[in-house]
Amino acid sequence: MIISEEIKKRVVTEPRNAWFVGRKITADFVHSKMVEEKENVAASGQETVSKKGAKKQAKAAKKAEQKAENAAANAAENAAGENAVDHAASRYGVSEMIQSKDKRSEREFLLVPDLSKHVDKGLVWVRGRVHTTRAKGKQCFLVLRQQSSTVQCILAVGDVISKQMIKFAGNIPKESIIDIQAKPIGVPIKIESCTEQFVELCVEQLFVISQAKPQLPLQIEDAARPENPDDAEGLNIRVNQDTRLDNRVLDLRTPANQAIFRLEAGVCRLFRDILTDKGFTEIHTPKIISAASEGGANVFTVSYFKDSAYLAQSPQLYKQMAIAADFDKVFTVGAVFRAEDSNTHRHLTEFVGLDLEMAFKYHYHEVLHTIGNTFTAIFKGLRDNYSREIEAVGQQYKVDAFKFLEPPLILQFSEGVAMLREAGVETGDEEDLSTPNEKLLGRLVKAKYDTDFYILDKFPLAIRPFYTMPDPNNPIYSNSYDMFMRGEEILSGAQRIHDPEYLMERAKHHGIDTTKIAAYIESFRYGCPPHAGGGIGMERVVMLYLGLDNIRKTSMFPRDPKRLTP
Repeated sequence: MIISEEIKKRVVTEPRNAWFVGRKITADFVHSKMVEEKENVAASGQETVSKKGAKKQAKAAKKAEQKAENAAANAAENAAGENAVDHAASRYGVSEMIQSKDKRSEREFLLVPDLSKHVDKGLVWVRGRVHTTRAKGKQCFLVLRQQSSTVQCILAVGDVISKQMIKFAGNIPKESIIDIQAKPIGVPIKIESCTEQFVELCVEQLFVISQAKPQLPLQIEDAARPENPDDAEGLNIRVNQDTRLDNRVLDLRTPANQAIFRLEAGVCRLFRDILTDKGFTEIHTPKIISAASEGGANVFTVSYFKDSAYLAQSPQLYKQMAIAADFDKVFTVGAVFRAEDSNTHRHLTEFVGLDLEMAFKYHYHEVLHTIGNTFTAIFKGLRDNYSREIEAVGQQYKVDAFKFLEPPLILQFSEGVAMLREAGVETGDEEDLSTPNEKLLGRLVKAKYDTDFYILDKFPLAIRPFYTMPDPNNPIYSNSYDMFMRGEEILSGAQRIHDPEYLMERAKHHGIDTTKIAAYIESFRYGCPPHAGGGIGMERVVMLYLGLDNIRKTSMFPRDPKRLTP
């Protein structure tokens, strides 16, 4: 075996091989030494790895031991806390069912919006729902909700609050109703998540009055989440319409819904107050009638002992009879039923009708202007008195301010048809406006006159009810009108026929059995002044005023062809 000079040099020059100097070096000898060197290096590496592993194992064992010690300490502390005397035991718990046993007149409860007036003035009582709750360590943060108002509450372990009370508060299910006694205090940092942003409640007593189920079919936070499809970064958590309506009691608790139905109450109040100030009298009319009040087949038939009856499509006939009875100006607020199999965004089978009727001297425009001015007054009343509710709706739904003119814009039906034709729509002179054409005309009117509310006068006679007075100057048209908000009809009205013979003629023309409306026709045989009026759909007015996309949002418990519950 030939040994290279390089190997010889390495063998004899390395310090540990110095004893080789002067000795005979063979290939076998060198090979054996190199193998021995490799084995020594490998053994040294294994020893190094073994030391590192042992150190790592020791560190892990120490960490596990420390974790176990901490867990044991926490368990001992919790056990000690649970077994310790609860010094706050009388300050919290589940209240017994309220059965009007005690009056508790010493407890004066405050409304959440009034808490700011009581900052640093001592203890107060407040009742509300648990909106959210979060317990951590020795503190618990709870948001109390009262209708649309919220306030932050805090509990902290101390002389008054025990750790057991913190645990109890943290486990109260959302939407439970509680009573708390607390001190209102001012806070230096704005609380963005609550409506009361500069006050919080330091709780001293807490009692559950009515406990909600732990699992809710929908979360109020999700149902109240803003609907903004343009926000790509927003949480895409939505509660669909059927889930909302199936669990309407929960859905109605959202701030937007609270505002919608308070605003709806405002529409009814304004309608009543404005017309009362104008000399109108409120009346109440039957909802079970012997004949279809509007004619046609869109009527619900009900069993009436041994006969059949109908649910009123409108209070029309009875409003007119009240005029014939010398009430002169009347209005009514009540349920209206329409058996229309229409599953659209704006149709219901039952809705609230705001109806009015008024005698006039010579021209039905006396009534038309009264109705138009009533709408203007309602719009102004909503704008001026319900701005907070409008703002609350706007936080969840996109709401464009409603625009109107004073006095209202009045267009002829033929003018509306001409505007549609100019926009490229083919429609006949006596053809009723379809929903798409109504909306298009609304956009055209808005672009030209900058108003969301307008009146369309002189509708074709062929598309109006039997009691509508024909236009004396053009038999194709009638003394009738519709009123529109954001391009959708919200009122239909007309001058009524007050001559009994002519009324009989028109009823027969529409195929109505006059024997079933004999009392109605007979009321005009004793003398009746000329009169006109209209019927308004309340839910539709609110929907369109707020710019919402579905009438079911403005009906508390909507009825349509597919929904009869809840």
